[in-house]
Amino acid sequence: MKILLAEPRGFCAGVERAIAIVERALKTFPPPIYVRHEIVHNRWVVESLKNKGAVFVHELNEIPDGAVAIFSAHGVSKAVEAEGRQRPLHILDATCPLVSKVHREAERLDRAGRQVILIGHKGHPEVEGTVGQLPPGRMQVISTLAELSALPNSPNTPTGYVTQTTLSMDETADVIQALKERFPDIQGPAREDICYATQSRQNAVKALAAQCDLILVLGAPNSSNSNRLREVAERAGTRAHLIESAQDVDDAWLEGVQTLGVTAGASAPEILIDQLLTRLQPLIMNIDTLTVSQESLAFPLPKELTGP
Repeated sequence: MKILLAEPRGFCAGVERAIAIVERALKTFPPPIYVRHEIVHNRWVVESLKNKGAVFVHELNEIPDGAVAIFSAHGVSKAVEAEGRQRPLHILDATCPLVSKVHREAERLDRAGRQVILIGHKGHPEVEGTVGQLPPGRMQVISTLAELSALPNSPNTPTGYVTQTTLSMDETADVIQALKERFPDIQGPAREDICYATQSRQNAVKALAAQCDLILVLGAPNSSNSNRLREVAERAGTRAHLIESAQDVDDAWLEGVQTLGVTAGASAPEILIDQLLTRLQPLIMNIDTLTVSQESLAFPLPKELTGP
């Protein structure tokens, strides 16, 4: 069996920055260091940081006064930000800068007097944080054409839209087109807010799908961008499975597979790829990399963690 590794795959700049913030905080401040929610959606990453001393909590009220508290890469609502400021906590914000960009865009549209529509998946931490940038009821969340159809029919109402950063480019394009048809005066970002890493990883999966019988996507089941990679492969006509680790591989999937594509979501570490290749070693004839694009973007850490 031939293995084709997608490039790019795995960690993006926002994930690398978020993990680096936790690791640097663990070295800079006395323990314990607290993190609100999973810093990124990957169990391996979370367990690794726990082993280094990070304590993960659901809400800020679980953190004692005076402690260091880190917001996850997915971003938080204005209410959570305010709660952090009101408490005697040392807040470090690991929100991905591309998510923060969406927050600012939503605020701009709201200040301009427009109703704001967020294309995203309800319940996802990033979506909850983005919705929470505006007062309650000022942002509507949709993810499908059916949900758009269910919105109140007010074509003359000034409208704007933003998008979750980890969506499928193809599906989002359909919803955006329908929004523009329904609200001819709609405003949105110059380009969709789907982040560069989401775009490049989906492009790589499309290239894999053209050459592979099966694609395995390493990522957490609650990782939006990882789920989208599986969906992109399936829409391209190639079987695909989302797995958390090599242990999740069902040997029956591999029967008759001549070329296996492998990729990883933006919050999945490269060690998971290495473990998968070790697990499949008896079946592998050769391993090649299918490079679609190169990534060089890096986001700076907060100044208080970078020294004088």
